[in-house]
Amino acid sequence: MTQPQKPTVVITGASSGVGLYATKALIKRGWFVVMACRDIPKTEAAAKALGFPSDSYKILPIDLGSLQSVRRFVTDYRSSGLSLDALVCNAATYMPLLKEPARSPEGYELSVATNHLGHFLLCQLMLPDLQKSTAPEKRLIILGTVTANSKELGGKIPIPAPADLGDLQGLEAGFKAPIAMIDGKPFKAGKAYKDSKLCNMMTIRELDRRFGSQTGIIFNSLYPGCVADTPLFRNAPPLFQKIFPWFQKNITKGYVSQELAGERTAQVVADAGFSQSGVHWSWGNRQKEGREAFVQELSKGSDDVKAARMWDLSMKLVGL
Repeated sequence: MTQPQKPTVVITGASSGVGLYATKALIKRGWFVVMACRDIPKTEAAAKALGFPSDSYKILPIDLGSLQSVRRFVTDYRSSGLSLDALVCNAATYMPLLKEPARSPEGYELSVATNHLGHFLLCQLMLPDLQKSTAPEKRLIILGTVTANSKELGGKIPIPAPADLGDLQGLEAGFKAPIAMIDGKPFKAGKAYKDSKLCNMMTIRELDRRFGSQTGIIFNSLYPGCVADTPLFRNAPPLFQKIFPWFQKNITKGYVSQELAGERTAQVVADAGFSQSGVHWSWGNRQKEGREAFVQELSKGSDDVKAARMWDLSMKLVGL
């Protein structure tokens, strides 16, 4: 296809929630968005429902839970003739009701395979494409979460357990059955999600340490706020899906709409005020319209020694 005369960004998980509304916000800013999604008909319907101009986006299939699918996406992307100015790793799966781990085609626990390993491989494979960008600022962004950062209230909640990678015993042992947790301990579905997001935030710090100065790429993570009604929670208990948004809107006052979270994600991707690399952006515990972003301190995500080891083990698991 003909290269659009617009900056180009890939957003994973752009068929709904934060990814969809980040797409909307970036299109409004004049970007061309590649919506990288698993469900193509759903993505097409979402793009049409929000009235995206046909020359402002392209949909390409990817299943982050399959390393083969990630590699196929990169091949398809390069075949399209598109350049790459930004990559947003947004897609995530959360399956808190599972008693036994679901597995990826490669045999890895599925939430870590999707949220961490799939994105980890995507970042590695697309770094050369980002480096070729002639944009004034090229950026690689990963969505984090408050629940994996004990420097914030949401990260202190011990249900089912706080994020904790241990000594990475599970990754070191190959991360296949019967192993289902990064720390090698018994499976806890909610903790597996938190652990995977902690890996996401550590990956950004390690990307910046290894490649930031030599490539000129800006590497950041962010937590755009508590999007309590996002489709991420579609596998949570029905009662939770009803109570959680009400609780965030009326008790904590921390509720953020999908549209505002998408706008904040777009800011980190495109706006000049977010050019500092290797940091985690947040809007605090009371996310309100107009609230200014700030660099949020990370807890376990700041362990650079563990991040380097997590990187090396992840490289082996994704076959690099």
